[in-house]
Amino acid sequence: MKTILATATTVVLMGVALFGADAGNARKAPDFNFSLPGAGPTPLSQYHGKVVALEFIFTTCPHCQKWSKTMTKFQEEFGARGFQAIDVAVNANADLLVENFVKDFKVGFPVGWAAADQMTAFMGFTDGRFVVPQLVLIDKKGVIRYQTPATEDENWDKLMTEDAVHAHIEELLNQGSGGTSSTKKKASNHVTVATR
Repeated sequence: MKTILATATTVVLMGVALFGADAGNARKAPDFNFSLPGAGPTPLSQYHGKVVALEFIFTTCPHCQKWSKTMTKFQEEFGARGFQAIDVAVNANADLLVENFVKDFKVGFPVGWAAADQMTAFMGFTDGRFVVPQLVLIDKKGVIRYQTPATEDENWDKLMTEDAVHAHIEELLNQGSGGTSSTKKKASNHVTVATR
C-alpha cells in the first residue's frame, strides 16, 4: 500500500452511500466535469440513461491499473446492454499520463482526468483522506446507488471485489426488467491517499 500527500479542497455532501444499496443513502449524482484527450471538458451527465461505473484512479497505481483491466472486461460484457465504464485519473500530471495509460493497459473505455479536489467534492469526502481506486455505480436515472468508502475499513475487501462489482452492475442493468444477478468473490487492493 502506498501513501501519497496532495492538496485538495473538500466540500461536504450529505447522504453519501458507503457502497450499499440502501435507498436512504442513494443520491443524485452531482454535476461533474472531467477532461478527455482530444475532447476537452466532458460532463458526466452526457452518460445519463446508462449504468455508469465511474472509477477514480491514479495512473501510476498498480491496483488502479488492475481495476481498469477489470472494467474493460465489464465494458465488453455489458456495453451492449447500456453500461458505460469511465476512469478519471486524479493524480498529478494525469493529463500527461492518460493517453499512455490507455495504450499500456489496453483500456477499452473513456479515460480522462480531473483535479483531486473535484473528486473529493463529488464523492462527499470531508477529512481529506481517501484510497484509490474509488468506485461509484450510477443507475440509468443518474442516481448513485453504490459508492466505495473514502478509506479502508472492514467492508472494503468484501465490497470492492470483481465479483461483487459485477453483481452490482448486473443488478442495476436489470432494474425494472425483473432480471436477477449473480454473486462471486475476489479480493483487490488499493492505494491510500491523504489530502491537506
